Amino acid sequence: MKKDSKAVDQELVTRLKKGDMIAFDLLYEQYSHKLYIFICKLLKNETEAEEIVQEVFVRLWESREKLDNSKLLNSFIFTVAYNHSIDLIRKRINTKKYLEHLKQNPLIDSAPSAISQFEYNELNKQVEKLIAQLPERQKQIYRLHREEGLSHSEIATQLGISKNTVENHMAKALKYLRDHLDSTFSINLLFISLFL
Repeated sequence: MKKDSKAVDQELVTRLKKGDMIAFDLLYEQYSHKLYIFICKLLKNETEAEEIVQEVFVRLWESREKLDNSKLLNSFIFTVAYNHSIDLIRKRINTKKYLEHLKQNPLIDSAPSAISQFEYNELNKQVEKLIAQLPERQKQIYRLHREEGLSHSEIATQLGISKNTVENHMAKALKYLRDHLDSTFSINLLFISLFL
């Protein structure tokens, strides 16, 4: 019977923790290409993506004894890759040339310069998913206020409800979004205020 990928990963992690280079090579073979594609999508730079893949596997080797067999290796590897990529994007932001690039990109120019387009897009996707999960009335009020720019009074008139009801729905919607935003994103609080 063929082992599932999680069982194979756990076996390889167990061997890796003991310093087994063959297990390390097998993990590299299994994950490096997927990781490279993931990083390329973030950075749009093949050379930098290759370097980060190498850094991720150096980190994996150096941290091998601390790995938790029950933890998904996939999650560990991609989290390290994501963090390295975001660090590199932040370094780019500090260079004049990259700031000039940001100014020419209307999507990024509309967001605070302290965050990357990737973080902006990821937060936007996450907020959209959360909005879709709101009760229908909260979702409707949130969209009328945040996307169409209507005041609480205007929404109340349009929906035939009290202003107080609109404010209560809005408060509940915002609390839900704040409570459920993924804290793994290192996102500027000022930027979150654009959404919330």
